[in-house]
Amino acid sequence: MSTNEEWDIASGVGITALMVASARALETKRADRLIDDPYAAMLVQAAGPAVPADFESSWQDAIDYIGLRSRFFDEWFEESCAAGVRQGIILAAGLDTRAFRLPWPPGFRLFEIDQPKVLAYKDEVLAAHDARPGCDRHAVAVDLREDWPAALRDAGFDPTRPTAWLAEGLLPYLPAAAEARLLEVVHELSAPGSRVAIENLTTKRTVPQDDDFTRPSAKWGVDLNVLLSPEDRPDPEDRLAGFGWRVRRETIDEAAARLGRELTETGRSFTDPLYSLTAELPS
Repeated sequence: MSTNEEWDIASGVGITALMVASARALETKRADRLIDDPYAAMLVQAAGPAVPADFESSWQDAIDYIGLRSRFFDEWFEESCAAGVRQGIILAAGLDTRAFRLPWPPGFRLFEIDQPKVLAYKDEVLAAHDARPGCDRHAVAVDLREDWPAALRDAGFDPTRPTAWLAEGLLPYLPAAAEARLLEVVHELSAPGSRVAIENLTTKRTVPQDDDFTRPSAKWGVDLNVLLSPEDRPDPEDRLAGFGWRVRRETIDEAAARLGRELTETGRSFTDPLYSLTAELPS
């Protein structure tokens, strides 16, 4: 992959963002939904034929997981706000719509970092539907392989204020060295009282190699085995703890039991290596 390659909504990681939005749209339609995202369907419909017609039937276990994951990080943001945090950053935000759908406190500033074309697509679609954020939202169009801290500061980020950092659906795509550097930079830019939430895999990146996972993804024109990094790397829990953060993890089974979402046997095998990690930098 070239250093200057720019993904858009119709290819590569842009397509994975569209897949996640599709899952959130379907989760929102459920009677037992864990999230309410009225904007996801807008983002999916605007992409037209990029979304396979049989997505719901082919990816139900993934949809169940995305619902759980989205609810977990929604609650984490709400807990961060309740603790007094008034600045947040979503790394590789993709088609995330939390700026528009969560109940933000007055004065909250949210920075979304991602590829320029992905953010431009989201902004265009939501603006066409007159969607308005419930916080002070800043789209930071920059590649995470470039000098994104400088772009973040230029957008108004204040490193002296406690910050809530979200890395949802990001770490599995990063090479080991890039992941280590990302966590190091997050720590360097975090004031005491900051928080971080991460989705992570506990094992080597082998899950997508399963035929049940690979065949459906091929319909999107994307090879997840190419996009996901196969490298083993130190556990981010150990990295953050080494920087002095207080860390807690929750497995997907634990989250499912807590939120009342029953997973199928296939779903449990799919999510078994996954967990959510949250951490706080003591004041």
